[in-house]
Amino acid sequence: MNIAAYCRVSTDSADQLNSLDAQKRFFAEYCAKTGETLARMYADEGISGTKVRNRREFLKMMEDAERGLFELVVVKDISRFARNTVDLLQNIRRLKTLGIETLFLTANMTSMGSSEFVLTIFGALAQEESANTSKRVKFGKRVNAEKGRVPNIVYGYDKTAGDFFNLRVNEAEAALVRRIFALYTDEGHGAFKIAALLNESDSRTKRGNRWSQNAVCRVLTNELYSGLVVNGKQEVADFLTGQRVKRDAADWMVHERPDLRIVEPEVFERVQEIKRSRGQTFKVNGGRHSNKHLFSTLIKCSECGWSFRRTLRTYKNTYVRWVCSGHNERGAASCQNAVTLDEDEMIGVLQTYFVKLLGRKENTAAHMVRELERLYRAKGGDTGYERELCVNLERLRRSRQKYMDMYADDLITRDELNERIGASRGKIAHLEGELHMLAHRQAKYEHLQSMLRDTFRGPEDIIDVRRMTNAQIKSIVQKIEVDRHGGVDIFLRPLN
Repeated sequence: MNIAAYCRVSTDSADQLNSLDAQKRFFAEYCAKTGETLARMYADEGISGTKVRNRREFLKMMEDAERGLFELVVVKDISRFARNTVDLLQNIRRLKTLGIETLFLTANMTSMGSSEFVLTIFGALAQEESANTSKRVKFGKRVNAEKGRVPNIVYGYDKTAGDFFNLRVNEAEAALVRRIFALYTDEGHGAFKIAALLNESDSRTKRGNRWSQNAVCRVLTNELYSGLVVNGKQEVADFLTGQRVKRDAADWMVHERPDLRIVEPEVFERVQEIKRSRGQTFKVNGGRHSNKHLFSTLIKCSECGWSFRRTLRTYKNTYVRWVCSGHNERGAASCQNAVTLDEDEMIGVLQTYFVKLLGRKENTAAHMVRELERLYRAKGGDTGYERELCVNLERLRRSRQKYMDMYADDLITRDELNERIGASRGKIAHLEGELHMLAHRQAKYEHLQSMLRDTFRGPEDIIDVRRMTNAQIKSIVQKIEVDRHGGVDIFLRPLN
């Protein structure tokens, strides 16, 4: 008789793989004793038994059963076949319809010779064992999260062999992380463009793969790079399906780890602001972020709201012009704005506009410096206020950590923990927000002062628009609106 043997281990650790080898040897010895012909052995490595769809070898075995390659399936234990009662019964029934029997050697049970009731009982026991394992794993993860222990593999960090709860900064990778943040904030690139730039320089991810848009996004949104270990954002709602649900931010477990900081918190927050802004822009009017050309997504049509697009003509002479995307793609019935803007003329208009705006530069510079100082002081730019915020924040954090340690040592219950630290969560978030705002204002204040010094050195030093990048011009100009009669309005970005 041709038989098929199936074996499975749920992780790919060395011990479990040794167990898989032992199962394979067991079936080889079994066939030698019984004289059966082993048509094929199917083995899934590092795969959970709760979901059939992830078990490639199991699915291959069921396909081969349809083709009649064997008459018997031999499994050492019911839990190796499935830890989901429904999957167990469905697949055994499917094999039965094909005339194929399933033999579970440990229980000395066959699918055709034993009642389905007995199989259901054994399958339910296997499923309950998996449920208990899931609970133990979830509990262990929760304890580790409450103690601020770190994730396993993160780009920019290394783990010491044998130390599963700590990371150390990998300086070479950390430099690339800082470059990713700079490309996003300073040069205005999106995640797709950044991934392309990294791949052009032959950079690879932690696992040696090419960079993707999703991989770059994971870097840009990981709080660990700002020195925060955040655990408990999601939890498994159903261990059988693996479905995960998001938890409320108030229930996240956050620990400060300045030793793991690669980028400053204000830089990380700036990235999140940019991401939210770009997402909101796309959600509201379908506008996509782009910095490919000098005026990309900067020139807007006042008739339909769409951005102008760049067109290049090379007939006899080269012409670079900008036209309304709505009119160009959907026709005059959708948008009547048929205005064509010459790029050289637009650059000249902006150059003249900036020169006019910066006329009488000495008085303008003095006035702007005084106004900046007034606004900065009015919005809390005071070191005394900052010290007061830091003292209050540190006091609340120490109190919160004390109760977290008490809970980790089983001195108080979860309800008591929530009762004691519940009120402090909002206060901590408020103080952290105030400090972030102060840091942001201070950085902007210093940046603007530097810009003023550089801008008002003399007429010969006025900025050349042609040498600006899309990100630089967007930091000054909010948008350029063009109506169907050729009127052009330039809106500067407010300094707030």
